[in-house]
Amino acid sequence: MFSLGPRSVRLRTQIVLLQVAVVGLTLGLAFGVFAYVSGQRLSGEYGERALAIARTVASDQVVRTEVARYSNSALPTGPQLEDELADGELAHIADDARLRTGALFVVITDDAGLRLAHPDRTRLGEMVSTDPSKALAGGEVVIREHGTLGESVRAKVPVLERGTGRVVGEVSVGISTTAVREQLLRDLRRAGLLIGGALLAGIAGSVLLARRWHGLTLGLEPSELAELVREQDAVLHGIGEGVVAADAAWRVTVINDEARRLLGITAAPGADIDAIGLTPRVLQAFRSADGQPMQAAVGERIVVVTARAVTRDGRPLGAVLSVRDRTDVESLTRQLDAVRSMSTVLRAQRHEFANRLHLLSGLLHTGRSGEAANYLDELLGSGPLGAALPGIDAVADPYLQAFLSAKAAHAREKGVHLRLGPNTWVTANLAAPVDVTTVLGNLLDNAIEAARERADGESGTEMDLSAAVVADEPPTVEVELMQEGETLHIAVADNGGGVPAELVESVFAEGVSTRTGAEVPGGRGVGLALSRQVARARGGEVRLAHPGGVAASTGESGAGESTESERPLRGAEFIARLPGVLIEGEPAWAAEN
Repeated sequence: MFSLGPRSVRLRTQIVLLQVAVVGLTLGLAFGVFAYVSGQRLSGEYGERALAIARTVASDQVVRTEVARYSNSALPTGPQLEDELADGELAHIADDARLRTGALFVVITDDAGLRLAHPDRTRLGEMVSTDPSKALAGGEVVIREHGTLGESVRAKVPVLERGTGRVVGEVSVGISTTAVREQLLRDLRRAGLLIGGALLAGIAGSVLLARRWHGLTLGLEPSELAELVREQDAVLHGIGEGVVAADAAWRVTVINDEARRLLGITAAPGADIDAIGLTPRVLQAFRSADGQPMQAAVGERIVVVTARAVTRDGRPLGAVLSVRDRTDVESLTRQLDAVRSMSTVLRAQRHEFANRLHLLSGLLHTGRSGEAANYLDELLGSGPLGAALPGIDAVADPYLQAFLSAKAAHAREKGVHLRLGPNTWVTANLAAPVDVTTVLGNLLDNAIEAARERADGESGTEMDLSAAVVADEPPTVEVELMQEGETLHIAVADNGGGVPAELVESVFAEGVSTRTGAEVPGGRGVGLALSRQVARARGGEVRLAHPGGVAASTGESGAGESTESERPLRGAEFIARLPGVLIEGEPAWAAEN
């Protein structure tokens, strides 16, 4: 039952009813137009037929002679005229034409309009019931009129006298409108069958369309669809995350402003996701749609992307990519790493000072004051940092000293020796410690890991060749820092397995890593990409100076900065240039602290 409620009739039913109404109305109008046009057409055809019969009768020589004779003489009256006309040649010709053509009547009159031939002999000699003036004036008339024999489509043609061409009478031929209607009804019945078939086809098409619509809308009603659109708009523009949705054909269906800002794209719905400007790492995460978060660098931002497949009732509908901004968090993380490094160094210094104070206390309590004085002189000459990393005095900035000492301690824990290069010399202080420690820390971590893997035998066959060259050398990483005005130059080399030849061109791409072992959240291959991003943001650069490994042993060179004979270590070598990170005098961060 239908009710007046807003959701009483389902959308599918409304579509069927609307389509049936439209198809029915259209076919009804078409049927009406066809009936009207067919009626007019049939009337015209029967009129032309009556005109042709009338012309044929009027042109008969006997008819012209007999009508002229009656027109030129006075007609007798009474039964004598009736008998004469009923048995005359005009009556026979008119009856023969009527029977042969199926006409309702064939009437012949003189120039006064008196009937000389008529189907009803009682009407002979009488005046015709319709106006004969146009035909008697020499014109032809096709008209629909009602006469003594009923309504008909009739044609009136003048009869001309032989020789003179004078109008001496007329021939009137009528075809009953009943015949016209019967023919029209036969045509309309045939048209009705066709229209009925079209209506059934329209109803079937409407049902199929309704089912198709039901499938496309997942069975949702218009009010539910409108509510979904409102909710989607509120959610997409109300959350702090970027959202990009694609359909099963990987065309963008939804994208909010936050996604455009974080991913640096200006895509519109309908575009292919391969053509909207996503970075390779983000595009890979989107297409995988495995629900695992992945960290990626986009421009100057660090984002975490998560893609999930969307299905309904087992039917794949596409995928949704969520994007969260991690730039500020990553910056805080780098600062925290720097503080943790300083904390590690301070803890090591405290431990070392405690050991030395215990020794001094023991010497003094046992009365060995002379040995205690000599020990103090040694301590004042070396200092704790000097013992931790030889040559650290070439670096003036205490923050950078602490960071390098922490990395040296970290390397020792992994069985790797970290040393400063002979050309290290930095007299200025750091103006951007976070950026410096990000780049330097990633390069050192990669080098330490590569040297440790070579020492542990975790490298493949390509790295084994390099290991054979330096088999007598312990795992070593060398870092060299040089100052050029406000620019800091960094070179980090190791004696690990180097960068495989197939990765030389792509080692800075996101997701590319030479490390082996357990996976980490978000995947590997982010450190070098992040370092290059930080350096380029300052107008600098990070690049591979030499790949080492097999490339080194065969004489190949990735960046070609130095030859093998000049390189103290046979592993990979990375160099970095960081403009504007050094400052003469006390930096602002130190004054604040």
